[in-house]
Amino acid sequence: MKTAEIRQKFLDFFASKHHQVVASSPLVPNNDPTIMFTVAGMVQFKDCFLGFDKRAYTRATTSQKCLRAGGKHNDLENVGYTARHHTFFEMLGNFSFGDYFKHDAITFAWEFLTSPQWLNLPKDKLMVTVYASDDEAFDIWNKTVGVPAEKIVRIGDNKGAPYASDNFWTMGDTGPCGPCTEIFYDHGPSVAGGPPGSPDEDGDRYMEIWNNVFMQFNRDETGTLHPLPKPSVDTGMGLERLSTVLQGVKSNYETDILADLVRAAARETGVAYSQDVPSLKVIADHIRACAFLVADGVLPSNEGRGYVLRRIVRRAVRHGYKLGQKNVFFHKLVDDLARVMGDAYPQLREGQAKVEDALRAEEEQFARTLDIGMALLEKSLEGGKTVLDGKTAFTLHSTYGFPIDLTADICRERNLELDMAGYERELKEEQERGRAAGSFKMTAGLAYDGNASTFHGYTEVSTEATVIALYKGSEQVQQLDAGDDGVVVLDNTPFYAESGGQAGDVGEISVAGGLNALFDVTDTQKVKADVFGHQGKLARGSLKVGDSVTATIDLHKRHATQRNHSATHLLHAALRDVLGPHVEQKGSLVTFERTRFDFSHPKALTAEEIAKIEALVNHVVMANHAVDVGLMSYDDAIKAGAMALFGEKYGDEVRVLKMGEFSTELCGGTHVHRTGDIGFFKIVAESGVAAGIRRVEAVTGEGALATVQALESELKAATGVAGAQPGELVNKLEKLQAELKAAQKEAQQLKSQMAFGQLDQLVGLGMLTIKDVKVVVSNVDGVDGGTLREMSDKLMDRIGSGIAVLASAYDGKVSIIARVSKDLTGKVKAGEIANHVASQVGGKGGGRPDMAQAGGTQPENLPDALKSVGAWVDAKL
Repeated sequence: MKTAEIRQKFLDFFASKHHQVVASSPLVPNNDPTIMFTVAGMVQFKDCFLGFDKRAYTRATTSQKCLRAGGKHNDLENVGYTARHHTFFEMLGNFSFGDYFKHDAITFAWEFLTSPQWLNLPKDKLMVTVYASDDEAFDIWNKTVGVPAEKIVRIGDNKGAPYASDNFWTMGDTGPCGPCTEIFYDHGPSVAGGPPGSPDEDGDRYMEIWNNVFMQFNRDETGTLHPLPKPSVDTGMGLERLSTVLQGVKSNYETDILADLVRAAARETGVAYSQDVPSLKVIADHIRACAFLVADGVLPSNEGRGYVLRRIVRRAVRHGYKLGQKNVFFHKLVDDLARVMGDAYPQLREGQAKVEDALRAEEEQFARTLDIGMALLEKSLEGGKTVLDGKTAFTLHSTYGFPIDLTADICRERNLELDMAGYERELKEEQERGRAAGSFKMTAGLAYDGNASTFHGYTEVSTEATVIALYKGSEQVQQLDAGDDGVVVLDNTPFYAESGGQAGDVGEISVAGGLNALFDVTDTQKVKADVFGHQGKLARGSLKVGDSVTATIDLHKRHATQRNHSATHLLHAALRDVLGPHVEQKGSLVTFERTRFDFSHPKALTAEEIAKIEALVNHVVMANHAVDVGLMSYDDAIKAGAMALFGEKYGDEVRVLKMGEFSTELCGGTHVHRTGDIGFFKIVAESGVAAGIRRVEAVTGEGALATVQALESELKAATGVAGAQPGELVNKLEKLQAELKAAQKEAQQLKSQMAFGQLDQLVGLGMLTIKDVKVVVSNVDGVDGGTLREMSDKLMDRIGSGIAVLASAYDGKVSIIARVSKDLTGKVKAGEIANHVASQVGGKGGGRPDMAQAGGTQPENLPDALKSVGAWVDAKL
């Protein structure tokens, strides 16, 4: 059975069990800073499990693309050397959000695996594990399903702490968690390894193919487990592993898709196809990870996700090099990948050219240094060394672009020890690269189990409401007093909670009539799905749960935010119109002050492109189109031409925002009524935020007017200072610049003449004799490096045999030149003298034995540094 057929059968089976089939989310989690990549099928449903998101369905099924190659979830070093480790893999999943639980989850799994209608696996080849104390799951397997007790293994806390077990799943140190039950397939005694729970469980004989996670507890900071009000199910099953079983092979790399990619790797590297060559399997695995990452908007870079991609590409290229392929080859496998996986993942075909270009560019960049780096590595291992020193490992990393795990791969292949401690010491001396994963932090939500808030903010600016919950810090309380910071939850609210890039509303909540409590709202965030938390401080009085209040937004800031948000949609459309359809939104932030929009584009925008974008947006603004908002099904919206952001979460019914024929997008934010309400649009900044990602910042309305007025005021001031008439400032500045350069050149020439006039004095009074050697050491004030070198030439002509050290502090920096006549270079090297002086003024340098230059950044230390030269030369001679 082909892998594509297995994938479809799984989705069809759970669709028949009333599960909603949901498309795979991108490898980059949407609006989730807690993880670097999508590592499991449940990631896109995380907010559903936590209660922050409610869907129109309570059962779902997916085939989710996953990546484990960075941070906590990192299988990279095992890829290619084991039968089942991958960077990229597909996880089949079925999920219940407070619907069915253990009984249905277990019986669904058994039916799909063993029923003749579906996969028809032999029951005697399957065995299961349960958490040691989960008697409920044990009984379902044994008494309901009929699995013999001897084929059910109880796994306890086998990882050194309470609930630290292969059969107890946790999201983190706190939060949703629960026991799990796993299903294993027995490949038979011809394959080495023992059953789960045995000393030989790491062998390949028994392969886990299904994991049912029962999320039934919430673990607090003390480690105590509290039952969840709506237990849920999170199931994961590796598609590649299931294909291995159903195709009767022993390794994932022998299955149809991966075998095709191994053959493609053999073709492009010029070696014979074989499943016994680890490098071919590394390349086959890595092309999936790299291509899908680029298709999902990640590009190679020196930090964060881009650095992980760079590591994987370079690991693949190095394995090609190891097989003898010295030319670029890796990107050519993208076509093979699109052929075998493009039906399931159309973005591979749609973005094939972009993927190939990105991978080719990275290959070419690495190829330029690969030969040199490998030669350095070989040289460092000469003489039968058994340890690669940390300094060499760091040089490979910092100078030749060898990620440390690539160097570790090479050491492992050659049975060498890698001096990681030395590498870490070297790394601390330089700015750390690729450590963006360390910035991923979990932000805990507030515990809330009450009713939802009803949002009236699309049409109302003030709403009568009742306080249904209060928080002081993370603790739920019954009352807030004057001065308390807290969060207020209302049953009705006009406040927009931060979502889709739009910042939350600000304003105030007052007790009805305004005679008592007043709560200043400084932000609005979702406590969970449809529950709005109004953050701020109680300015006066006291506020209690059950109080009747009036919630009023700051209308001035709301209107400004609306202008900026609607302008963001026009900006997105204008970017695509001016730059091309490759532009995709990569993030946004809309506040009352400005809009910030991140998008995919390989280079900085030119002044002409920015001017075109501004003109296009303002043209639509002045056309004063009506801003039409409508609700329709997601499918109907897409058919109608609405742009959906790839990876964004949308329900069955979506809000469609249309501004003339120029922009149609899905959006839940607040907007102007007509494009003319935006007033005026002005881009104020353009910059790069990551490889292939640009950022535009813009203002509208009053903010745009203030920006233009400030620029005009600055222009008038500059015109006055330059003594120019309106319209003549550029010509006047060019003339002043030319005059300044001429004056600077003349001043430098005068300084040089004065400096050259000192030569006689240097040769006479300034010359020392140290052990019969003429030595001149002098600080020549205010000359540049070029003049200093000319002086040293003339000085050496004067003294013939000897040593000269000249230095100058110029423009806040130190220039140093050391000269040694060739008859003395056997005793004294010019480079050593230059470095001796430079090391004392915050710099370094080098050159030939007879002449060397150096620089520094601490001119205040130059006098003492030059004084030390005589004693240094004396010691050398």
